Amino acid sequence: MTLRLRKIPALVTIRGELLMRKVVFVQGGGLGLDQEQAVRRLFEAARVPVEFEVHTAGRAALEHGLDALPAATFDAIRGCGIALKTKLLQPKGAGTPTAHGPLVPTNYNVAFRRKLGLFASVRPVHNLPGIPSRFSGVDFLLVREITEDLYTASEHEIVPGVVQSFKIVTEAACTRFFRLTFELARRTNRKTVHCIHKANILKMADGLFLDCYRTVAKDYPEITPKDLIVDNTCNQLVSRPQQFEVLAAGNLYGDLLSDLGAGLVGGVSTTAAINRGHDVTVYEAVYGASHESVPPDTANPLPLILPAIEMLKDIGEAPAAERIRAALCAVLTEGKVRTRDIGGTAGTVAFTDAIVARV
Repeated sequence: MTLRLRKIPALVTIRGELLMRKVVFVQGGGLGLDQEQAVRRLFEAARVPVEFEVHTAGRAALEHGLDALPAATFDAIRGCGIALKTKLLQPKGAGTPTAHGPLVPTNYNVAFRRKLGLFASVRPVHNLPGIPSRFSGVDFLLVREITEDLYTASEHEIVPGVVQSFKIVTEAACTRFFRLTFELARRTNRKTVHCIHKANILKMADGLFLDCYRTVAKDYPEITPKDLIVDNTCNQLVSRPQQFEVLAAGNLYGDLLSDLGAGLVGGVSTTAAINRGHDVTVYEAVYGASHESVPPDTANPLPLILPAIEMLKDIGEAPAAERIRAALCAVLTEGKVRTRDIGGTAGTVAFTDAIVARV
């Protein structure tokens, strides 16, 4: 069986009038509010026919007397099939140890993905012009399985001082994940897929992961399958990252490698997350923070602009996506207007102004 990436239908016209496409926007609060306004302004400047249906979640929902993960939000996303999301903030004091364990142990972003059945997170890792980095010519996709592995958080204390954690790996989840990975490689015309593992040590768990990869790879003869042990992968990434096109990894390794990849091309503000399920895709900012730690109008909006560009490509708005991308690259290349995290002094609004002027 071949898993097909869901193709989101293009906009249609009725009697020559262009219809607006509804996209669910999930607002997590904090600097996500600044990021949202930046994206709205860019969409307006590029005349993107998208209408946001805004839902709050995480701390932002709690502050409005709502559930942190409202059922109505998930119903809306399932009905729409597509969402753009800022980072969901935890409540103040979350993670603080108590007599009964950490306060609010649930990670809202992880719970959000699980409720929607999202099983793969795609991180495009590539250079942006004008952003200093140690390497040029980097362009690969990091595809991370996000439903199992050690991140199931299945653990317990056997006796005082001895803790056991379980690494969960199933054939069904691995096969589903690798089919999506190879379909993505085929659709983006990439010729190699590396499976990242530690099967030399974890012979059963990572061994099953690797076996599923090899089985699925047989259905894609035009793509060369390669596998690499995770520690060697780290060495190769910081030595010659240009050799990679697609990296497929489990939950833990994928989490570590996605941040390493972002560091190769200039930091966490330079990449995006596209989280995929069978019938739902969520384009997500990989960075968010409260206004207590990042004051209003100081945040870099790139963490939401970049996934928004990826979303436009997928919904049939590639020309608008390219206009925004070209305007963004022009501003970064010129280097006169930048936010503090990428070497400048501009605020969110001023940085957005500069991009809008180029659009």
